[in-house]
Amino acid sequence: MGSSLRATLDRGLNEIQENLVRMRELIDRALSQSLKSLSDRDIALAHQVIDEDENINDLRYKIEEECLALIATQQPTASDLRMIMAIMSVVVDLERMGDYAAGISKTVLRMGDEPLLKPLIDIPKMVELAREMLRDSLGALFDHDVPRAREIAARDDEMDHLYQAIFDELVEIMAHKPDSVHRATYLLWCAHNLERIGDRVTNIAERVIFVSTGDFKDLNIKEDGIGGIN
Repeated sequence: MGSSLRATLDRGLNEIQENLVRMRELIDRALSQSLKSLSDRDIALAHQVIDEDENINDLRYKIEEECLALIATQQPTASDLRMIMAIMSVVVDLERMGDYAAGISKTVLRMGDEPLLKPLIDIPKMVELAREMLRDSLGALFDHDVPRAREIAARDDEMDHLYQAIFDELVEIMAHKPDSVHRATYLLWCAHNLERIGDRVTNIAERVIFVSTGDFKDLNIKEDGIGGIN
């Protein structure tokens, strides 16, 4: 590859990575604000999170177009092509994470004036873990850091354990207080959205391995041996 072509490709990849960081920052903000809208029962903030999800969607399509343009015009080498193809997969996972954050805020709107069934304890932990995993996964992608990717994927077990704890607690409450089913379901929806973010981050970790080695490795194997549904 000529030096001029290489420089153009590198600039294009850098711009794409910058847009990926912007997308991650928007998702991070959406997660933080969706939790706040839930804990504070802030309807206006919930609407804001839902409206701003469009910005995440727009960045996804922008990044996909940039990737296709590089493939069509810059003759990427095999390793560069793997990176571009991985990014095109990653942006789909990122866009879905934005949907999950917006889904929490949509649940807040459904709740209306109903009080929370119980204080939020594990859901904030799930939000913080999701934000950390997302930030670290993009760092691993940019650095081609396979050990770090595997460590991030392993942290999805913690996300699953938090979700299971919430599930078990809410089922126990519903069993003893049948009139609480409606409000318990709202919290289950929120926790499920966060658990799915953990699975999406694991998908990104798998792409790190693909970029570095050319191999696809399923890192999203649950404890019962069944892979997560993506």
